[in-house]
Amino acid sequence: MSVKVGYFPSNNSLWVLRHRGILERTLPGVEWVDLRSLPAGARPSPAEGLPSPHGDHLFDGGYDFIGTGSTPPVTAQAKGHDIVYVAVSDPRHENGRLVARAGSGIASPADLKGRRVALGHGSWQTTLLLFALDGAGLTWDDIEPVDAYAGAADLFLGGEVDAWVGSYPALTRVEAEAELVTLVETEGLFSHRSLWFTRRDFAERHRDELAAIVAALQESDAWIREDPAGAAALFAADDGGDVAAWENALRRRPFGLRPVGAEFVAEQQRAADLFHAAGLIDREIDVAAAVLPELAGLVERTGPAAVPAG
Repeated sequence: MSVKVGYFPSNNSLWVLRHRGILERTLPGVEWVDLRSLPAGARPSPAEGLPSPHGDHLFDGGYDFIGTGSTPPVTAQAKGHDIVYVAVSDPRHENGRLVARAGSGIASPADLKGRRVALGHGSWQTTLLLFALDGAGLTWDDIEPVDAYAGAADLFLGGEVDAWVGSYPALTRVEAEAELVTLVETEGLFSHRSLWFTRRDFAERHRDELAAIVAALQESDAWIREDPAGAAALFAADDGGDVAAWENALRRRPFGLRPVGAEFVAEQQRAADLFHAAGLIDREIDVAAAVLPELAGLVERTGPAAVPAG
């Protein structure tokens, strides 16, 4: 059968896998779908809801398997889609944080009331910002969110926004050009894992194909750990960015797929509840309903310790 795998640079593991030919050895008919080429439709503002083209296209035939951050599967499940989590990464605490400029008068998330905050809305950054606001006794309505993922660094450096949920490699440039105040570290607030998911019917009916994808990802991730400079070159060739900045970003991130565990489910449920309370999704969801316990063994059998870094 033909298996469609959705990929884009923000899921580093799938991006590298797409460019190394590993999956083709076991799934020669794999079709790679660049998610950046899919029509996203009308994109709501951060005040109106969460964009979810990635989750929607999983169900309209766009692809069978995808890796993202934490938010798209929540959005997909809230729209009634029958998703299944396949695996998660270890926490990626060092990937980014919530920052303001020194001298701005903003020293903590509590100071964000009435302020403009830039983020990639619908990505992991929405979750981090919601967690930070909740910890400060604020809500989504207390800030002015500015949806600007690719151009957020320029907005922040130009003073057009007051704070930014920054991530590497863009954060590397900002650290060099401005004095920053960290409002909240990701560690201790949010695990910020990569995760991979599919449709329930695909997980149940095409277990061999799913196992092949997981095994290929484990092998590719092992290569990233061993050769982050080589992996960085793949990203820089796509976006014209600095190889050293990409290497710095990749070295900060864990690679390797892990089974979905209770700690992740609890954190994801908290995020989903905050999305609903903020009006970013229009229904409550049960994250645990999207977990198939039998997939844990599939992931464990191909874990990082079991895969050579070649």
